[in-house]
Amino acid sequence: MTLHVDDVFAPLDHDHILERLAGGNETEVYWTDDRRYVVKLKYDLGGSRSQALQWAQWMRAVADRYTACLGERHTIPNYFILARGSDGRIYPLTIQPFLPDARPLDALDYRALTPEQRTTIALQLSEILRRAHAFYRATGSMPDLYGRSASSSDERERMKALTQLPQRLWSFLVERTVLRSHNLMLVHNSEPRIVLIDYDPVRRGRFYRLIYFAVRRILLLRDLAALAWLRRGAGVDREGRTRSPTLRASTSSPDPS
Repeated sequence: MTLHVDDVFAPLDHDHILERLAGGNETEVYWTDDRRYVVKLKYDLGGSRSQALQWAQWMRAVADRYTACLGERHTIPNYFILARGSDGRIYPLTIQPFLPDARPLDALDYRALTPEQRTTIALQLSEILRRAHAFYRATGSMPDLYGRSASSSDERERMKALTQLPQRLWSFLVERTVLRSHNLMLVHNSEPRIVLIDYDPVRRGRFYRLIYFAVRRILLLRDLAALAWLRRGAGVDREGRTRSPTLRASTSSPDPS
């Protein structure tokens, strides 16, 4: 357990101390003491109130677009607030509900799942990929269905080093299929579903975004092949593709990164 003290947590915690839960390519993720909410903070977005407000408004707009892209079934609520950190700068915070009975797809052991469970996952991921592709054709962008995790800020900086570029490219192009996503989580409840937890915009120039999203579109074909493999492993027949089997929880440990 790693505790972090910062005045930026004041709107959510009386002692300004939150436990770090996880981290991604740009984001540090914490959870509140009552385990009701996840707090996402990008330390490089600190600035004046007007700057933080502009960031928050942009993040809100992008989150709304990606929510519309995937639909209510495959998304979760996002809330945005501004808070002053201990360094005096203003930061936009993203607040999401904590999902206690959820696991990222990267943590699933697909070999241990039943055929019905694998079928359910394949059907839902097919719908997510279809929606993402349709959204790309309409807008030229799509949500990040993959993500990347970092155990600490130091590890994240090491991963960004130029010497790690070959590994990052290999991971981006080959290893991180949708079945090994950090940004998609399987929620175990009365109606198990896969939800997106990352709604961040791509904060690069227009030319970079054009290439980035074009490559993402091509990788959707790779992911369709991965789902075909999953379906074969599930023994899905013609009738199986048209029904919606129930999915019983096989794991319960939370990891909402």
